[in-house]
Formats: sequence, C-alpha cells, structure tokens
Amino acid sequence: MSEAKLGTRGQAAADVARWTCPHGLHAGRGCIACYHATADAEPGLPLWRSAVWFTSERPIPIRVLKDVRRHGRRFALDQPSTPLVYLLSGQVRAATGTEAIAGLVGFLLDNRHVVDAFTVTEIRAAA
Repeated sequence: MSEAKLGTRGQAAADVARWTCPHGLHAGRGCIACYHATADAEPGLPLWRSAVWFTSERPIPIRVLKDVRRHGRRFALDQPSTPLVYLLSGQVRAATGTEAIAGLVGFLLDNRHVVDAFTVTEIRAAA
C-alpha cells in the first residue's frame, strides 16, 4: 500500500517524484489525462483500491454525494463525521498507484459541478 499525508509544509523531493504521474502532475493535485486513461484502461492492468481525503470550502449536498455512484466507475463520495471533510474512494485500473490516485483526483477536476474548490489532505492506493 502507498499512502501520503499532504500538508502545507510540502513533501520531500523523493516523495514528490514518487507521486508524480506520467503527465508530470502531482497525484494529489489530480490529472484529467490520468482520469480519462483509467476509464479506458486495459483489463490486464492492476486494480487499485484508492482513496482520497479532501476538504471543501462549502458543504457538498447529499444528492451530489449519492450521484457520484452513478458514474459507473466504482467511485463513492462520503462524508466522515467531520464537517467539510470528504472521502472519495474507488477501484481504478492503472499501471501504478500514482496514476490511480491522479485519476481519482482527476475525476474531481473533470467534474467541477461535484465540488468546485477542494484541498487534498491524504491519498492512499493498494493493489
């Protein structure tokens, strides 16, 4: 399992390199190209159980939380007991855990109607 807590202090250079997707973006910031690549991923690629914790400036309506499941990508958007903290999880086919996380966060970027402003605080991927 790969995981990282993201904060305002930044990450060590080795961690930044480890969490950089093939498109040169940090997985915690998301990558729309990785998101689209995971949608058409080869069935032979590993299936990653991925999770992204993030905060939002505004509450996400319950209807939107439930609608995420309808995207057919095995994604779920939940709100733990802490206000304005959310968990996006899903199963993603990708070559690496970094690409899986970048694609999961890329889902949020590609669907700005779900949440328009967010800050990723923790990422996790396990094959």
